Amino acid sequence: MAVSFVTLFQWRLNSVLLQQENEILLGVKDQILSLVSKLDEVGSFLGDPFFWTLHARETAKSFLTLSKPELGKKEKEQMVSFIRKLDEVTGVSGDVGRIWASYKTWVSEIRGTLREADDYVDDFIVKVYGQTEQDQKESTAEFGSEIENIKSRVSEIMNRSPQLGFSPNLIEDIKKLLRSKFDEGTPLVSCMLSYMNLPYDLKRSLLFCCAFRRVYRKTKADLVRVLVAAGLVQEISGELMEDKAHVNLERLVDLGMLKEEVSIWDSYSVPSPYYEFSLSVMNAEDLFISTANSDSMIISPMARHVSILEVPNTITSMNSLQHSLFVSAKGGLPKASSDCLRTVLHNAKFLRVLDLENTLLKSLPDEIVKLVHLRYWCDTIQTD
Repeated sequence: MAVSFVTLFQWRLNSVLLQQENEILLGVKDQILSLVSKLDEVGSFLGDPFFWTLHARETAKSFLTLSKPELGKKEKEQMVSFIRKLDEVTGVSGDVGRIWASYKTWVSEIRGTLREADDYVDDFIVKVYGQTEQDQKESTAEFGSEIENIKSRVSEIMNRSPQLGFSPNLIEDIKKLLRSKFDEGTPLVSCMLSYMNLPYDLKRSLLFCCAFRRVYRKTKADLVRVLVAAGLVQEISGELMEDKAHVNLERLVDLGMLKEEVSIWDSYSVPSPYYEFSLSVMNAEDLFISTANSDSMIISPMARHVSILEVPNTITSMNSLQHSLFVSAKGGLPKASSDCLRTVLHNAKFLRVLDLENTLLKSLPDEIVKLVHLRYWCDTIQTD
C-alpha cells in the first residue's frame, strides 16, 4: 500500500536523527522534523478508508491472478464475490474508476519522489563518512537545502492530489463493509482482511519472510538481525530494535500468520493463504523480487530488496540493487554470476543486508569493504 512508503521514509529520517552525532545534524534538525510532519499529511490522505478499499480490490485481483491454478472453485467464488462487493460500495464502474486511475498516477509520483529522497539520505551518510569537520558542515548545509526541496516537492504533489468527489455516504458504506463479519463459509476473505489490517511493521516483517519461499531458513535470531539491518523495524530512542523485531514476529505467530518450525533450523514458515496474499502485495509494489523458478526474469530497478534462490544465472540480468541482496545457488555460483556479483556490489553503495550463503565463493569481493551502510553479512567461503 502506498502509505507504507511514506511510513518507511519517516522511519528513515527519524533514524538519521538518532544515529548521527548531534553536532552534525543540529543545524538541519528542524528541516527534517518539518518534512516528517509534512509526510504525516500525506500518510493521513493515503490512509483514507476509500483508498484502503481500492487497495483491497487491487490485492484481491492480484491474488486471483497469481493463485488461480491452485485455487478451488469455492475459493475463487469467495474472492470474486468480495471484489463485486467492493465494486458495489465504491461504484468502480462509474466516476470512481476515473478517480482510481488518477490516484494510481499520483501515488506513482509520490513513490518515485520518496525513493529518490531515501537514496539522497543514504548518499549523504556515505558522503559525510570520514569527512573533515569543515567538509561535514558544508555537506550538512547542502543536505538541509535538499530536505527543504523535498518538502516543497511533496507539497506540490499534495496540491495535485486526486479530488475524490464521491457522495458523503460512501465512506459510511465502506466502513459498514469493513465491519462486516464474514461467516465460516468465507475464510479466505476473512484472512485477507486480517492481513490488510495489520500494522505497518508487522506487514513488512511478514513480507520479508515471504521473500524466501515458505520457510525462512535462518534461525529466529538471524531473522531478527536481518529485519533490523534492513530498516524494517522502527527505531525508538531507549528501545532495543532487536526486541521490537522479536515481539513483531511473535505477534505474527499468535495471529496464525507465521508458524514456528522447530524441526527446521528453529525457523518460521508462512502458511497459506497469508503466503499468497503477501506475494500479491509484493507483485503490486515491486518491494521484493524472488526468482526461484526462472533464470530469465528481469529484476525491477525499483526493488529495494532482492532475493535470488537456486537460480544462479538470474544475477547476470540484475541492473540495480538497493538495500538487501540474498543469493543462494546449489553447488555455488558459476563464474559469470560471480563476476556479475562483483559489479553489482561495486555499485551497491546503499546495501544494508548481504546474504551470500551457499554461493561457495572462493574469496570475498573487495567491494564489500566500501559498503558503509552494511549491517548484516552472511556468506559461505569455499575452502580447498
